[in-house]
Amino acid sequence: MPPDTASHAESAAIWRLFTGLLLGAAGLAGLLVLAFVAALDPYGLRAAPGRVPGPIMDLNQRFMYPQVVRSGAYDAAVFGTSTARLLDPRALDRAFGGHFANLAMNAATPWEQTQLARLFLARGPATALLFGLDAPWCEADADRKRLTFRAFPPWLYREPLAWTAMFHQWNQQSVEIAGRALLHRLGRLPARIRGDGYEVFTPPESRYDAARAAAHIHGDAPLPEASAQGAPTAQGAPAARKAPTEADPATPALPWLDELLGLAPADSRKIVAFMPVNVAAQPEPGSAAAAREAVCKARVAEIARRHGATAVDFRIPSSVTRDDTQYWDALHYRLPVADRIVSALRRVVAEGRDDPDGFYRVLAAPRAAAP
Repeated sequence: MPPDTASHAESAAIWRLFTGLLLGAAGLAGLLVLAFVAALDPYGLRAAPGRVPGPIMDLNQRFMYPQVVRSGAYDAAVFGTSTARLLDPRALDRAFGGHFANLAMNAATPWEQTQLARLFLARGPATALLFGLDAPWCEADADRKRLTFRAFPPWLYREPLAWTAMFHQWNQQSVEIAGRALLHRLGRLPARIRGDGYEVFTPPESRYDAARAAAHIHGDAPLPEASAQGAPTAQGAPAARKAPTEADPATPALPWLDELLGLAPADSRKIVAFMPVNVAAQPEPGSAAAAREAVCKARVAEIARRHGATAVDFRIPSSVTRDDTQYWDALHYRLPVADRIVSALRRVVAEGRDDPDGFYRVLAAPRAAAP
C-alpha cells in the first residue's frame, strides 16, 4: 500500500475512534444525567400513598403539585389562582375537618385548574373541595386561553403516569430542580414552600406600605370597561360608551366546573367562592362586563345547587374590597383578609345566609346548611 494511502487510512481510523469515543462519552453522560434526575425524582413520579413526597423546589407549581396529589396525604384541596393561595390549609382543616392541600397556582387558567382537580379526584375520594373563582371563569374565550407563558407539563397529569414520563425530565430544568432537591437532602437548601402547597407569597406584613399599595392598586388594575373612552368620570378617567349587553353570554369554562363537582363524592363538602379582589379590578357597575359577570355568577349558583355545593361571592363591593389598605395590589389581599375568608366560609356553611356586614353574598347553599 502506498505511504499516502496508508497514512490516510490510519487518519480515518483515528477519526472514527475519536468520533465513537465522543459519542459514547456523550451518551454515557446523558444516561448519568437521566439517572441523577430519576434518583432525585424532582417531580415526584414515584409519589404514592405511604411515601413521603419530595420537597417542592420548583418555582412553577404546575410541575410540583401533581406529586402532592399523588402522595395521597390530602383528602381535601383548594384550587384556584394566586387569589386563593393565602388560604392556609391548616386553618381550613380546623374549619371543615379533613386534611387540606392548597393547590392554587399563580395565574392558572380555568383549564389548568381543571386538569389538577381531575387528577386529585382520580386519586381517591375527596372529603372537601374549594374552588376559588376569578374573572377568567366567566370569559367567552376561556376554552381557547388554556395556557399561559408558564410551562404546563400534561405528562404529569396523566393517571396513571406513562412509562415515558421519566424521559420528559431529561432536560436542563429538571437537572436544576434535582440539584436543588439534593441540596435540600443535604440540609443546604430549604424547601421553597410547605409540603401542603401553602406559601405566604406576599411581602411580610411588617413591610406593608399603604401609599405604595394604592399606587399598585390603581396603576395595575385593568381599566374598567365603562371608563375606556369618552367623557371624564368622577375619578377623572374618560368614560366610555357602554357596550351592548349580551343576552346569553358564552361561558365555556363553566361546564368544566359542572363536571368536576359531578365527579366529587355526593357526601363531600363542595364550596365554590368568587374571590375578593379590590373594586378597582371589578367591572364597572352597569357595564356589559358587569352584566356578563352577573350571568356567570347566576350560572355558577345553578351548577352549585345541582351538585349540593355551597357558592359564595366575595367579588362584590364591600367594606373590604373598597378599602385599599386591605390589599397589596388590585388582586392580592393581605393575610388578615385570608383569615377572614376562611372564617366567613365556615359561617356560610353553617348558616347558609349573606353576611350582615356585606363582606359576601351566598349564591347557593345546600338545604342542610340552611338555618
